[in-house]
Amino acid sequence: MIQRRLTGIDAARGIALLGMVATHVLPLYHQETGEPTLTGLVFSGRSSALFAVVAGVGLALLTGGSEPHDARAVGRDRRGIAVRALLIALVGLVLGGLETTIAVILFHYAVLFLLALPFLGMPLRRLAVWAGGWLLLSPVLAYLLRGWLTGAMAPSQIDGNITWEGFGTPAVLAADLFVTGFYPVLQWLSYILLGLVIGRLALTNLAVQAGLLTAGVFAAAAAKFLSAYLLGELGGFRALTATESGQRWPLARMMEVNLSPVEQTGSWWWLAVSGPHSNTSLDMLHTAGTAAAVLGVCLLLTRARPHLLLPLSAAGAMTLTLYSLHVWVMTIVDQQNPPLEPLPVYWIQVTFFVVLAVLFQRIEARGPLEFVTSGASRLARGKAGRGAAPARQKR
Repeated sequence: MIQRRLTGIDAARGIALLGMVATHVLPLYHQETGEPTLTGLVFSGRSSALFAVVAGVGLALLTGGSEPHDARAVGRDRRGIAVRALLIALVGLVLGGLETTIAVILFHYAVLFLLALPFLGMPLRRLAVWAGGWLLLSPVLAYLLRGWLTGAMAPSQIDGNITWEGFGTPAVLAADLFVTGFYPVLQWLSYILLGLVIGRLALTNLAVQAGLLTAGVFAAAAAKFLSAYLLGELGGFRALTATESGQRWPLARMMEVNLSPVEQTGSWWWLAVSGPHSNTSLDMLHTAGTAAAVLGVCLLLTRARPHLLLPLSAAGAMTLTLYSLHVWVMTIVDQQNPPLEPLPVYWIQVTFFVVLAVLFQRIEARGPLEFVTSGASRLARGKAGRGAAPARQKR
């Protein structure tokens, strides 16, 4: 059977990358009024979730897509993915050691890859049950653990990104990585599992593509409506404003943009929130829904014309290199005095990234970090795994 690269998957990954760059560079609130900006309202929380969901899709495609590899081949796949994860973790530790205000996602991303290994050989129905159950129950467990960690550990959160020094305090590192950090792995595994489920579908099928768009929009809207009902009609928001965190932070505005600084303890009503980076079931249902919708749109648009979204798909094919370059660039930008205007900084980076990615695609080359991780992964899989390629699907 003929195989072709699903450029729609790459385009969705490119959107995630450029959206994350926007949240790192552009203001999330208007300085004069304190109101959320368009960047904060559109991209905050959704871009990083899309990045994680597409990662799960990629893992599914690496292991056979809608026709999963047999047990022996999956064993080889696991070795390759584990090596890839370790290299990504190393890159994450290097970037985490830079002077940057960016919450670097790569170390968490690598741990999520390792945690996904047991799920790679699961049948689709069982995998879907695990994904749904994890999305519903992991925030409850995180809420219980967060309350316990707050009282048992000081500090309970690493000050900044994960670095080599963090391994000197393993308990604090584990708490930050799995529960209290910006990308808590305990809940974020839901995105990877949902991505695996999507990647096991026949993604070249028109009905599947339209179904992703429809189901994604419905899930995203339903999560927001349910959260609004719980917090408004049932009085959840009033209960949250009575907690210690609710009295310290402007919750109404933060629920629109970013709840990561807020210590969500003292009330079970926190689980009814759907705000960005609250990492509740409703937040993850909403952001996973928007991710599925974006995937559906990108697959539909590239169905007949694979290169229609070339600027996005080219960037999405080398996100590890471009993301790492972006973090390094921002360490320089953040040190400028007076500060540089954010809008030109954003568009200069985006233009450079897209042009560079298109050039790499034209000469049929991979990004430097993609070349290293992919090569190491193939070596770990052995000769039998050399034919596998990311983001591919049988017709």
